Amino acid sequence: MPLNMISEEDFTKLSQFIHKEYGINLAQKKQLVTSRLSSFVSQKGYTSFTPFVSALLKERNPADMEAVLNRLTTNYTFFMRETEHFEFFTRTVLPEIVNRHQRDRVMSIWSAGCSSGEEPYNLSIYIKEFLGPRASQWDTRILATDISQKALASAKKGVYELPDTVPGHWKKRYFVPVKGTGQFMVAPEIKNNVIFQTFNLMDPIKFRLKFDVIFCRNVMIYFDQPTKDALVRRFYDATVPGGYLMISHSENLGKDNPYQTVAPSTFQKR
Repeated sequence: MPLNMISEEDFTKLSQFIHKEYGINLAQKKQLVTSRLSSFVSQKGYTSFTPFVSALLKERNPADMEAVLNRLTTNYTFFMRETEHFEFFTRTVLPEIVNRHQRDRVMSIWSAGCSSGEEPYNLSIYIKEFLGPRASQWDTRILATDISQKALASAKKGVYELPDTVPGHWKKRYFVPVKGTGQFMVAPEIKNNVIFQTFNLMDPIKFRLKFDVIFCRNVMIYFDQPTKDALVRRFYDATVPGGYLMISHSENLGKDNPYQTVAPSTFQKR
């Protein structure tokens, strides 16, 4: 079968494997799979999908698997995305965290599916702005995870073209111009405040601390409802009482999710 076509058998094998291992639902996306993977299959030296799929599922080569996932998903994000969340974070969530953690002065914040890193860096800036001189008295490090090593490598570099929505005084204080490129590097005080780590959201959540707030935006769009429901239950168990989950405005949770809705796309563990 030519490379511009994938057999129903190969598509079923591949889509079921990716759903089981990574939660990504490709059941109705046969054309997308074909179009996005054809060039990669050719680069690997195959003339059809059948031997490629067989080798991929048998060998489970991490580099090949990541290349496939990167082609089937979109690691697209930017600074100041869905600013309503950041406003709620500053106005409501941060005061509650400061009150809750007066003794240990440790914030526990997770950017789940952080892609190229803009979200956790954005959160770090808001925290610095909110705490001001008190920031040095707190452990404000943010956990930022993604399944893609490529996305995390880009995030760790922290070099971006900044949109006009980033305030001018932020550019001066929290970013360093990269000479001759028009790009900016995240300043060390912000970069050092984010811990990047590879993590598959299908795995059990066993981090040391429960989280005051979990950001998981534009990730669950790839999951079917049972996968989302199971992930939300894991998020709920990993959230402190009174803590929050924030998802994208383009997403929704199931009717039986255990959180309480408190604002658009914002949920609290009561």
